[in-house]
Formats: sequence, structure tokens, C-alpha cells
Amino acid sequence: MDAEVAKARAWATIDHIESELVEISHAIHARPELCYEEYFAAHTLSSALQRHGIEVEAPAFELATAFAGRCGNAGPHVIICCEYDALPGIGHGCGHNIIGTAGIGAGIALAPLAEHLGGRVTMLGTPAEEGGGGKLRLLERGAFADADAAMMVHPEPANVEMVPYLANETLVITMHGRAAHASSSERAGINALDALVLGYQGAQVLRANLRRDERVFGIITNGGAADNIVPAEATARYRIRARSNDRLDGLRARLTECFQGAARQLGATCTIESLGGYLDLRANRALAAAFRVNGEALGRHFLDPATIPIEAAGSTDMGNVSYELPVIHPVLDVGTRCAGHTIEMTEASVTPDADRCLLDAAKAMAATVIDFWTSPELRDQVTAEFSAIVEGPR
Repeated sequence: MDAEVAKARAWATIDHIESELVEISHAIHARPELCYEEYFAAHTLSSALQRHGIEVEAPAFELATAFAGRCGNAGPHVIICCEYDALPGIGHGCGHNIIGTAGIGAGIALAPLAEHLGGRVTMLGTPAEEGGGGKLRLLERGAFADADAAMMVHPEPANVEMVPYLANETLVITMHGRAAHASSSERAGINALDALVLGYQGAQVLRANLRRDERVFGIITNGGAADNIVPAEATARYRIRARSNDRLDGLRARLTECFQGAARQLGATCTIESLGGYLDLRANRALAAAFRVNGEALGRHFLDPATIPIEAAGSTDMGNVSYELPVIHPVLDVGTRCAGHTIEMTEASVTPDADRCLLDAAKAMAATVIDFWTSPELRDQVTAEFSAIVEGPR
């Protein structure tokens, strides 16, 4: 079967199930679930695959809210990642209802073509992207082991086939002092909150002197138990980001010194626990270029990736996947200028423009998978580029 004929069939399938996909996206949006609690979303998405005759493993890889729908028996294997977790307090302010539904839409369209084109596709339900590191667990448990490439599409205020994603890490910083009565014996204590606030102020000065591709942000999560007791313990939680893992190491050292230095000044001690984080994302240019061509065929205008400011960069656990196999993580315009992780984005994720983003994302991914299946030249380019990166410095 000719690739263009296959793409036309895939797009016709997505048009045919348009109302079903939009209904699923809106249903997930209406019932936001946090990381590793996405039972409704995972069931809704995996059930849709099953209704269309796709074999589904659910739960999968020892994760209660992960699933894997598989099509094809031989040939190049592409994984389409489906995210569906929400954010505390604001729901689907990152548009994961769109991401997950677009993934299964692409899979349903590809299912009847896999055998004809000699390829394999897995629709992988990936829980807990918002800080839970779902894809890290899936990597550890072999979910990506025999894949040749992986992809997903994220809703954003623009169409871009390659955007920067930063390495990040979450740190829990605890100051340890000595409790005392805050009125009668204050000087006998060592105020852990004072030490934490002093470190926080140092971190604020550090923020003012960061590179454009570095981030430091934190909150105080525990300032003491009572207002008439000198706090013996105070805690903050920080998220740091940098363009590369080496730079993240340097940034962590600078932030650590802010708090260790504050502790020394006030006679406290400081412990810092890393909760882990995500690697920077290394998008595959060859595969991204194929996605752009398919997106443009849908009438979308793509920005030059070089014009995307690094200040707009976030982080994703898809970055860790990109260190193991070729990956793309393009973005499509969801019809709003607002930033993600906001109430405004939550509202924008169920508009007619959001529904069009969902359908176009499904179509562009399906077409790109077809290109990968049917073009040995594209596969060679993708593999050669990834190999060159792996063999070079990380």
C-alpha cells in the first residue's frame, strides 16, 4: 500500500471517529485525576482501543493506571505515548486530556494498516508525568525495550516540531535547629525557620543571576508547629531546571550552598534530599521534520524552532525516554496565548480549537508513523542521528 494512500485512510478513520474522540477528551477533562490515580482516564482510553478491536494490556508494567494497546506483529516499532494526569487545584491545565486522546486516535487509525505496511505500534498509557515520573518507571520495567522510536504531541500556543525541554530535579531542604519557648527562653533555641528563610533569600538572589536556560523556584512547606515555640525544624521544596544535566549539577551545588551557608550562620544544620527529576529532551530532528511536513499538510503553519525562547521551556519525563531511543515531542496550537499550568489553559483545553488540536495531533502522528514504517531512508536517518548523539558527550 502506498504511504499517501495509507495516510488518507488513517485521516478518514480519525474523521469518522471525531465525535467519539472529542467526547473522550471532554470526559477526562471533567474528571481530573492526579498522578498514579488516573483510573477513570486510563480505563476510558484503553476501553476505546478495545472497542476498536485493539488488544490491550491493562494494567501494564506493574502500574495500576498504565496500559498498552498493541497492533502489528513484525517490522519497525513506534510507541505513541498517552498522558492523562492532571494538576492539583487546576485540573487539566496542561492539556493532558488532549494528549492521551490524540494518542489513541492515532492508534485506532493505524491499527488496520499495521499488517499491510509491515509495522508495529503501541499506544502506551503513561501516567504521572506531572512530577510522578511515570515514564521513568516504564523505562525501568521494559516498556520501551524493543521500540525503534517514540512520540507524543503537546498542546501549546504555537505549532513547533522541536521545542526545548530542560533537565529538572526536585529537592526537599530541611533545616534542623533546637526548640525553645519563644518568649521565656528564645535564646536557648536555634530557629530553623530563620535559617530556612535566610537560605530562601539567598536563593532569591541566586535566581536574579541565573542564565536564561536555568530555573530555581521553591516554597516553604513547613515553618514550625506553633507560634510560641522556636521551630526545631523547617522545610522547603525546590524545583531546579537547566538546559543540560551537567549544568543542573552546577545549579544544584549553588543552591545547596545558599542553604548550607545560612545554616552555618545561625548554628543550624541542613539536610537536602533529592526526589529525582527528568533529563533534558533530545528531539530527533529527522523524525521531527517528517512530523512537520504532515502537520503542514493539515494546514498548520509551523514556527522556526530557532525562534522559540528558552524562557518558555519546561520539563518532561519524555526527556528520559529520549536518552534511550529516538523521540519527538512536538507541540500544536491549542488556540490560546496563555501559558500552561494555569486555569486559563484548563479552560482552553475543551474549546473547539482544542478539539481541532486533538484531531490534528492524531492525524499528524498517524502520518508520521506511516512514514517511519514505509521509508527505510527515514529510519536510517533517525537511527544515524540518534547513534551520533549517544556516542557523543551527554
